[in-house]
Amino acid sequence: MGEVLDGAAVRRWSRLAAEALGRTRGEIDALNVFPVPDGDTGTNLHLTVLASADAVAGLPADAAAGEVWRALARGALLGARGNSGVILSQVFRGLAESLARPPDDATPGEAGAFAKALGYAAGLARGAVEHPVEGTILSVLEAASEAAAQVPPGGGLDEAVRAAAAGARRALRRTTGQLDVLARSGVVDAGAAGLCVVLDALAAVVTDEYPERYEVPARTEAQPARDEAPQTAPAAGTGPGYEVMYLLDAPDGAVPALRGTLDGLGDSLVVVGGDGLWNVHVHVDDAGAAIEAGLEAGRPYRIRVTYLHGAPGDGQHAPCVGRAVVAVTAADGLAALFEGHGARVVRREPGAVPPLAVLAEAILAAGDEVAVLPNEPEVLALAEAAAERARDTGARIAVVPTKASVQGLAALAVHDPLRRFGEDVIEMTRAAGATRFGHLEVAAGEAVTSVGLCRPGDVLGMIEGDVAVIGDRIADVALHVLDRMLSGGGELVTLIPGVHAPPDLAALLERRLRDARPDVEVGVYDGGQERLPLLIGVE
Repeated sequence: MGEVLDGAAVRRWSRLAAEALGRTRGEIDALNVFPVPDGDTGTNLHLTVLASADAVAGLPADAAAGEVWRALARGALLGARGNSGVILSQVFRGLAESLARPPDDATPGEAGAFAKALGYAAGLARGAVEHPVEGTILSVLEAASEAAAQVPPGGGLDEAVRAAAAGARRALRRTTGQLDVLARSGVVDAGAAGLCVVLDALAAVVTDEYPERYEVPARTEAQPARDEAPQTAPAAGTGPGYEVMYLLDAPDGAVPALRGTLDGLGDSLVVVGGDGLWNVHVHVDDAGAAIEAGLEAGRPYRIRVTYLHGAPGDGQHAPCVGRAVVAVTAADGLAALFEGHGARVVRREPGAVPPLAVLAEAILAAGDEVAVLPNEPEVLALAEAAAERARDTGARIAVVPTKASVQGLAALAVHDPLRRFGEDVIEMTRAAGATRFGHLEVAAGEAVTSVGLCRPGDVLGMIEGDVAVIGDRIADVALHVLDRMLSGGGELVTLIPGVHAPPDLAALLERRLRDARPDVEVGVYDGGQERLPLLIGVE
């Protein structure tokens, strides 16, 4: 028997699940009242699965199923956001550990193998949560595995996956009656709703039957609290003040003591991972103590501290705590890339700059020490003005002079919150400065450029703000720009196609680079930008 889910199916699932959560994240956010009513569960799940899908997309087309599964799990572990995102990363890990290898003769049929894998994943997820609560993603996940296990062992994979998705949906409806905080708000559990969308996407891939929309139950009439007073979430404005998340390099033996320390500091504790790499999530009042616990266990990095009882614009301000990076961008894909690397994103309209007050507010809310990535020449002066306004509060603010998103990503890649702030800014500035940037755009009108006259519809190849070549085919211009940018050397090329890029553009450029420059590493990311078909970075 071959793989229960082969590499191609896992690739399709990762991308479809990310797209489905992208379409439903607002509806899921609206359900979010447990464990903290901060309205971001759908967004966190979307970013987690998007990180997973991007990790899978970065593999060669002929990668084996086991390699694809491992990339799925590792991408989710590294990119997990929020309580539910961390738990979902553990689900992916459980499925990967069970299904990454082709089954042997002793393994049950496809239905049995999938049910066994889902049951294993449910156990891993529950074990990662220090104080499990029923009526959440955990109980819905277990219901899904139990439903899959009811399919006869000789059944097909489609039967088992359909059963799991249907069982999860039934359990999702029950969550309202399992937690008073859900009943009082008239909602189902938000994390569990996101899990149902992920399982529905898997069922679509396996059965080749794609729904027109993915269902997220709307609010219903609130119900009175029950007499038996089960576990509930704290009301808004109460409970621990900060969500602390970080990746941790630590020996497996150090984790039990870390769990004990963090459990004494707060709640909503989830620690997932293994083999020396962990993702830690906890809600605490003392964010510094939670980070120090990580330092005692190993090396924490990508540290993210979020104030839980307010957000910019809602009348409450998060006290400035810790180190942060604020990045400005216009495109969905670029925003997800920056957020996936731990930055706070300020969105701007394409071709415009964000309002000064919005950028200053975001910097103020971010931390005591903030590096700002403007990522456009037009935003640079505005970022300096916003930083000056934020400095009046006593915070340390530095603007890293990034003139393109690829420079911002290069700066963020070397960001280390454990370094001294000044040293960190120097390293980020050095990485940005070492990144040459270019892009393609389509001429809107006739103009005289440094390389001749361009007419409407011409493709302009830009290098560091200057027109380097004019052509009529995007692929030809992109190849010319790449050759010019690599003529001065380079070890890493970053390609970020936009919405209107030809679908095979990135693959074509990757093939050309493999043939002509096998020494160069290539990274491809979906930027989602509307106006520019391609962004290019060379480091």
